[in-house]
Amino acid sequence: MGDRAGHTQIPSVQRAFRLMEAVAAHDGGAPANELARRAELAPDTALELLRDLTRDGYLRRLDDGSFVLGDMPHGDHFAHGLAGLVRPALASLRDDLSAAAYLTFYEDGEIRIAEIVDSPQTPRVDLWVGFQDAGHATALGKCVLRELDDEARVEYLTRHTLADLTPRTVTHREELIRQLESSRPAPAVMDREEYDLGTVCIAVPVYGGGTVGSLGVSFRADRMYRTSRVRQSLLASADRVSRDVTFGA
Repeated sequence: MGDRAGHTQIPSVQRAFRLMEAVAAHDGGAPANELARRAELAPDTALELLRDLTRDGYLRRLDDGSFVLGDMPHGDHFAHGLAGLVRPALASLRDDLSAAAYLTFYEDGEIRIAEIVDSPQTPRVDLWVGFQDAGHATALGKCVLRELDDEARVEYLTRHTLADLTPRTVTHREELIRQLESSRPAPAVMDREEYDLGTVCIAVPVYGGGTVGSLGVSFRADRMYRTSRVRQSLLASADRVSRDVTFGA
């Protein structure tokens, strides 16, 4: 957790334990306001602690914004602590590119976030819209959609509305498919402020255990970055993650 002044550290630890107990009491996860109520904490205090606990891996924030205990399974690929196997690769990617790192997998017809590794210096993008409703607007989601066969992709797009999240979001299915198909020669997929204004994301595919996923990083849109270096680092990390998932599954 983040540093605290000496006279407040013990109460902060006690509050953190109360929050974790509240999370543990909800097997399917619970939102911040419910956890604050159960732990008898002010909402702002609970939210700050939840962010610290999530950043340090004690908790995990799900696509819908609820919280569960860290290393909980996210489908078959992350059963038995498999998330712990890939976290070092994501941490290395984060440190190499000074950017938050994300991993997704396509499971049960949904693109799910499996792991996020960030830091105070490299914060994650605010997941203000659940990822299950934003696959069309993120580099991570578009990377997975590009790798699906035509039937699976059409089936996914039929079930999901292409919501207008920013002025840059592609909201027409035919245009999205055209963009996905035209990006095939390049290993990386980008979204330029399509999910969150001020944020650019780059992702590449990963494979493991018979499924496809994506590995990506996010930057502030005004930050200078070399796409070739980002792509090279992403591809090397994706190979490592694919191996970890394949042999750890």
